[in-house]
Amino acid sequence: MEVTVGLTTWSEHASLIDNVRKKTTLKEYGQHFPVVEVDTFFYALPQLATVQKWLVDVDPRFQFIVKAHQSMTGHHEVVGGPEAVFEKFKQVIAPLVATGQLKTVLFQFPPYFDARTESIEYLHRVRALMGTMPVAIELRNRSWYQPGVGDALVNYCRDLNLTLVAADEPHQGPGGVPFFLTTTTKNLTMIRLHGRNQAGWQTAGKDWRKKRTLYRYSAEELADLARVIKDQNPAPLETCVIFNNNSGGDAADNALALSKLMGLHFTGVTKKDPTQLELF
Repeated sequence: MEVTVGLTTWSEHASLIDNVRKKTTLKEYGQHFPVVEVDTFFYALPQLATVQKWLVDVDPRFQFIVKAHQSMTGHHEVVGGPEAVFEKFKQVIAPLVATGQLKTVLFQFPPYFDARTESIEYLHRVRALMGTMPVAIELRNRSWYQPGVGDALVNYCRDLNLTLVAADEPHQGPGGVPFFLTTTTKNLTMIRLHGRNQAGWQTAGKDWRKKRTLYRYSAEELADLARVIKDQNPAPLETCVIFNNNSGGDAADNALALSKLMGLHFTGVTKKDPTQLELF
């Protein structure tokens, strides 16, 4: 089993560039990790030329996880339904598909997307609209993981060839889901690490997104994660681990620490630029 590690976005990780106060470029990010999750698609679809430019900045083996637009996950309704957005979305990511650099499309559903007939039917609709493209789903309502429902969910994901994302987040209180790692597609399991900031997770207000991901995983927690990854049975061809604990600048350091702990050596990283020597 191959294990790959990456982060959400590439611009927010100053520790990758010696804490220089500027945005990290994709080329700089790609010198450390072989995959990135691109969340901008959730808010607005970029231009096709923008996606094409990304491919110039990375190794040909580098891969992208692309987040589905909010209208595709029911966060936001559009006139006439989401079908037109699905088609536009597929057009924009076509360069990634053509080069084999699309790892998967991530559908992160809202917390109110619960385990009921309409939701199950919509998952089937997603598969139909996405065709044969790889799709991963993150479900954020506890009802999917109730006794009896979880097993049915796994079988349904296997039937539709959907990767069920295991989310690590606070789960003791309301609004959290359990960490549920299982293989539903033979090619990929996916772990998204949001941090375990219980107080921040329950914080409301305009800064909720920053507060909830303010967390640094300890060495012991990373060691536990490494064991869970290695113990998967059945094991997929690849497990992709995405750190989303960005707000305190901890994601990159945690990802590098996990990679070192597991002895990972990635293909698909960009060759580092030579460092200029200061002789005088």
